[in-house]
Amino acid sequence: MHTTLGNDAPPAVRAQPPGWRDPRLWIGVAIVAVSVVAGARIVGAADDTVGVWEVAGDLAPGDRVEPGDLEQARVRFAEPADAGHYLSVEDELPDDLVLTRGVGDGELLPRAALGTADDAGTVSLSVSVPGAQVPTSVGTGSRVDVWIVPDSGDDGAAAELAVEDVAVIDSPAGSSDFGSSSSERQLVLGIPVDTDLSDLVLASGAGRVMLVGRG
Repeated sequence: MHTTLGNDAPPAVRAQPPGWRDPRLWIGVAIVAVSVVAGARIVGAADDTVGVWEVAGDLAPGDRVEPGDLEQARVRFAEPADAGHYLSVEDELPDDLVLTRGVGDGELLPRAALGTADDAGTVSLSVSVPGAQVPTSVGTGSRVDVWIVPDSGDDGAAAELAVEDVAVIDSPAGSSDFGSSSSERQLVLGIPVDTDLSDLVLASGAGRVMLVGRG
């Protein structure tokens, strides 16, 4: 027995994809875009840390820094440039690396506290150097020769070598205005303890110090 459908049955309707004017389409696009941006920010924040060395115990001035004295730490710095003040885990540790000042347990290892065995018998001397008389490439860790230049009114006088091959153990941020010959840079030098500092101190106060980078 066959059953015949009546004329009042609803006609079949083919589903149509939403058109470009359909607000549902744009809401979906917006949701996807927000998700992509949020995901990118989360990934970026997760990678915004820097690997630096942390001291695993109290170390005194003159102590040799061995791999066993250090632990890796991941740190997020407020200013990316601040990371350059500390020894990165990507840096190779020199065999003769010693501390020029003490570093406490759990402290990040600052570049300013590092030197060689020859630097252990030094004193720290802060000098002011006119911007035109120090290479812009000189910074923490650089080796320099320190010269005393004659006074501008002393015609015919020659510059004198005050101390040779010393380390720049600190170059405080904000102490220079690179490219400006009228600026001054404040640098901390590791000077051998047996050096007579009187002439160098006077020259620093008078703006008559010149640094020559080595290598």
